Amino acid sequence: MAMATVTSTSLFSRTSLFRSFSITTTKPHSYHLKASAMEPVSEIREEGNDEGASVKKKIFVAGATGSTGKRIVEQLLAKGFAVKAGVRDVDKAKSTFPGNNPNLQIVKADVTEGSSKLSEAISDDSEAVICATGFRRSWDLLAPWKVDNFGTVNLVEACRERGVNRFVLISSILVNGASMGQLFNPAYVFLNLLGLTLIAKLQAEQHIRKSGINYTIIRPGGLKNDPPKGNIVMEPEDTLSEGSISRDQVAEVAVEALLHPESSYKVVEIVARTEAPKRSFEELFGSIKQR
Repeated sequence: MAMATVTSTSLFSRTSLFRSFSITTTKPHSYHLKASAMEPVSEIREEGNDEGASVKKKIFVAGATGSTGKRIVEQLLAKGFAVKAGVRDVDKAKSTFPGNNPNLQIVKADVTEGSSKLSEAISDDSEAVICATGFRRSWDLLAPWKVDNFGTVNLVEACRERGVNRFVLISSILVNGASMGQLFNPAYVFLNLLGLTLIAKLQAEQHIRKSGINYTIIRPGGLKNDPPKGNIVMEPEDTLSEGSISRDQVAEVAVEALLHPESSYKVVEIVARTEAPKRSFEELFGSIKQR
């Protein structure tokens, strides 16, 4: 999960060489992220070997059994991606993702155990990472920092070790609430009472932005398990201070970020509104300027 929520309708529950993307497909609904050190382009495509058989590298999803992570895995598979699900509990993951999908690999990956172990889990067959981790509520006030700050930093450093140059993070609106004049916003106050959760997330965001990795940071509003109601509204960073969104839509935005070059090196905030017009993801991501 991306954050703690009050109720389902709570306020909100290597230096980069690749600055552009192109999208190509050789078979319908079969994609993967391809990065070449010889060409300053990353593209989502499928490769073939000399015998004509396709070889797909994987999208690594950290926090794959979480409420949002599970949906991300499901949507990636539905779009034809090969997925490596990074989880703390392999047995739980096997029950979460029943069946024997050849495009799904489950690996043990605890973001709190350091970058070296994460690098082993990511390995050389992952071309992008989506981070959908979140701390479990407990009396441990350091839990948000262990997971949402240090854990995310560990994951970024593991990507740098492996040369993975695409990183998508599920964060939260109001992480920078103090600078937005939202210091006394009830949601900002509540979540920071739980171990300064939003401040931990903001610190992790800042590390990603300095890492040189091609990132998309997604800050959703209050996370709802209900089916989507309304269309996605996407705004620049430090804009939204209220609103909610279905986890299904958050997962959709995370997956679409891999397919649209307009999402590169951007922080976006998202909620859903019934009165909002339907817009393409190219238009949504394109409307946000890089900072």
